[in-house]
Amino acid sequence: MASAMHTLRLTAQRSTCRITPRPRHRLLQPSLANPFSCTARRLNADDTPAPYSFRESLDSSSRAFYDSLSPEDRRSYEDDAIKLDEYMNSPDVEARLNAEVSEAAYDIYRQSPREIRPVDDERFKPGLMAMGEPNEADSGEDGVFEGDDMSSIAHGELEQHRELRAYARIAAWEMPLLSKLAKPFEPPTTTPLRFRYTTYLGETHPAALKIVCEFSPMDLPLTPAQRLTLIKLVGVRYDPQRDLVRMSCEMFETQAQNKRYLGDLVDTLITEAKEGEGFEDVGVDFRHVKWKDRNEFPEGWKLSGGKRKALEERREERERNEKERLESGRIVDGVGVIEAAMRAAKVEERVEIPVSKRVAAGRGKQKVGRQR
Repeated sequence: MASAMHTLRLTAQRSTCRITPRPRHRLLQPSLANPFSCTARRLNADDTPAPYSFRESLDSSSRAFYDSLSPEDRRSYEDDAIKLDEYMNSPDVEARLNAEVSEAAYDIYRQSPREIRPVDDERFKPGLMAMGEPNEADSGEDGVFEGDDMSSIAHGELEQHRELRAYARIAAWEMPLLSKLAKPFEPPTTTPLRFRYTTYLGETHPAALKIVCEFSPMDLPLTPAQRLTLIKLVGVRYDPQRDLVRMSCEMFETQAQNKRYLGDLVDTLITEAKEGEGFEDVGVDFRHVKWKDRNEFPEGWKLSGGKRKALEERREERERNEKERLESGRIVDGVGVIEAAMRAAKVEERVEIPVSKRVAAGRGKQKVGRQR
């Protein structure tokens, strides 16, 4: 493409004017041509660069035409050549020439015969090496396995091992830095409502939308009469054993909507308990509660300070009495008595160990036939 552009540019210049273009740059001086030298090179008498000559840059035919002109025409000729060279080397002209050359090359490419290849009906299947790449088609399909590489299952195991090592590096080097952001836990004291969420670690589940709200009527700004009215309104959702009201909601599509509904419902209950009917003639019904018997440890069985002290004194007295009896000899030592009796009688008991004898095994039961 570069050679075609150069040929086209020369053809355009020759067709416009028979003037050889002026070179765009001059040769560097010998002293500046060596960038690694520390000091300037000294020029000899023969190394003096020759001055630039417009006439010498022309070819033979243009030079003959240039010599036939008067001095004024030569200066005009040089100015026109310079302007033409700058025009032909301008970015706009080069861009138009490149566009024309590209269009001509495309037309030639379209007119030339091309080989038609059959299209495969099978869809492209990205290979193992294309995993994680932005464009999987660039990597191509995997070649035929020739026993010189691991199988796809082994590559999967290796990728899993890399992932585990990455998480291990995070746990070893990055997670300890989170301790700088740790704050001591302070239980909330001004929030009477407690919400419980359910999550399945990224998996979609119908129960993940359920929100449970718990609160105690004692934490709400209500009078005893209003608190009793609130307990009557919530009905079976009140647990008298723990003094908690428990409500849940899962009829909306998001957790935020279910939580908002429970918050509005609690506000409505508080408003009705304060401004609505008191239901003084309606009693409290706790039949939904299954009362559990709580067996408490008897107070008489618990060890108080005096009982614990008396028990320790009794144990110390028992140990002291055992020690005195052992020192006075009132406790019989069975091993010592037996050893003394054996030394006095000088009896040596010889115990014979029966030796087992080998007996030849029988041939088993023999069948005897009956005669008829």
